[in-house]
Amino acid sequence: MTASHPLQEPGISSRITSPCILIIFGATGDLTARKIMPALYNLVREGQLPAQFASVAFARRDKNSEQFRCEMKEKITAFSRSGPLEEEVWNTFKEQIFYHRAEFHDDAGYESLKRLLNELDAKLGTRGNRLFYLSTQPAFFSLICKKLHQHQLLYDEAKIKHRFSRVIIEKPFGHDLASALALQQELRKFLVENQIFRIDHYLGKETVQNILVFRFANTIFEHLWNKRYIDHVQITVAEDMGVGTRGRFYEEEGLCRDILQNHMMQLLALIAMDPPVDLSSDAIHNEKVKILEALHFCPANLFQQTAVRGQYGPGYSGGRAAPGYREEENVSPDSLIETFVALRLFIDNPRWDRVPFYLRAGKRLPKKATEIAVVFKSPPEVLFKTPQMHQDPNVLALRIQPDEGISLKTNCKVPGPSSPIQPVKMDFRYSSYFGMSAPEAYERLICDAILGDRTLFAREDEVMASWKLFTPLLLRWQQETPEPFPNYAAGTWGPKAADRLMATDGHQWRLL
Repeated sequence: MTASHPLQEPGISSRITSPCILIIFGATGDLTARKIMPALYNLVREGQLPAQFASVAFARRDKNSEQFRCEMKEKITAFSRSGPLEEEVWNTFKEQIFYHRAEFHDDAGYESLKRLLNELDAKLGTRGNRLFYLSTQPAFFSLICKKLHQHQLLYDEAKIKHRFSRVIIEKPFGHDLASALALQQELRKFLVENQIFRIDHYLGKETVQNILVFRFANTIFEHLWNKRYIDHVQITVAEDMGVGTRGRFYEEEGLCRDILQNHMMQLLALIAMDPPVDLSSDAIHNEKVKILEALHFCPANLFQQTAVRGQYGPGYSGGRAAPGYREEENVSPDSLIETFVALRLFIDNPRWDRVPFYLRAGKRLPKKATEIAVVFKSPPEVLFKTPQMHQDPNVLALRIQPDEGISLKTNCKVPGPSSPIQPVKMDFRYSSYFGMSAPEAYERLICDAILGDRTLFAREDEVMASWKLFTPLLLRWQQETPEPFPNYAAGTWGPKAADRLMATDGHQWRLL
């Protein structure tokens, strides 16, 4: 059964998922252990998956189902949001976990997978429904889809109505615009667009989904949401950790491709989009695409004035010495890959004309935080002219993680005869108000993929519009030699050039 859009539902518990088998390619990787399997365990624990469900791990390492189950039990114990492992739930879940060893290019492995899936259909009643999760290096995406198609594991849904086959694809979807278009062309040989689920885990976060509800279900804000009242918008994705074991990935991709081209573009589109005609998947995607297609750097072709890149060097994080990026595992000692980016962007439409959107993201910053800050224009100082009567601009801050919530900064008179003005906060916190931890993003997204709801996944034209914006910048960076790297110490807020980017407009980054 396919449910309506999740924002129209009282909660995920009200949506009925179909029987199916989830096949995870690259299942011995970190993502499966830390995110996917804990998410499946919690979905079973909370009754969100049907009894007619199974997960099959497809990987190249030599092990069997029992060994894989033991490994996943340890990982779920370590990473599940729901606390200590519940043995009764685990005993149910482990019977739904299977391991299939094969190489991604091996035809015999796909034939044996097909036999296993047919056996599970007969045993568990999964009705031939398939959800393939490609948790692999991007180089394998088209190969795996080609093999699945050759061995009739992907259905022509125009002809087969009573069962489904869908593919979840992890980012990055391409390396630039040309490669993204080529990958899409390859995938469309084997799949229609409605079968492709490009996952961006940021869209699965409750606080990100709440952006639309907050904007369009509260009339006090929407009429202020334009250039007349808003001075600028800041979006920050800060991480206090370094690249860790992802050095090889970062050497190929860099932070701009890892975070800005996908996560931050989705946040920007949600905060800036016009109201959709309804809450259907296509209506929401249509409005997001309009924003992404209207984005531009200004002035044109002067990226050095609107984009700053950086790389962290040795420093201190959490009171301890931290290595520089070039000292991390699998990183070149003279690498020119960026681990920090700051941008100034504009949206070419009537609502946002000449309103700057400042984006910054970085590794090894002082704290982990993701925030969208809408900074309103300062009021006229006609009435409050003295220094003690100075008024800060009103700021609406949406905290995505880790302290999820919304705060509004307003000005208030301090008690006493001198009457100074002081900014105060009205603060809402999800955890304290609702008294429960929000579901992990992968829990919502896996459920939505089973349901066939693509609202919280990136559509083809969204991905291409984002690459169209960033590809010229990435090409320019590739051709230029950056200022000497590293240019900021671990545990600081990035290179000084990022502060100058804001200062030229008379602004400064918010303290988080």
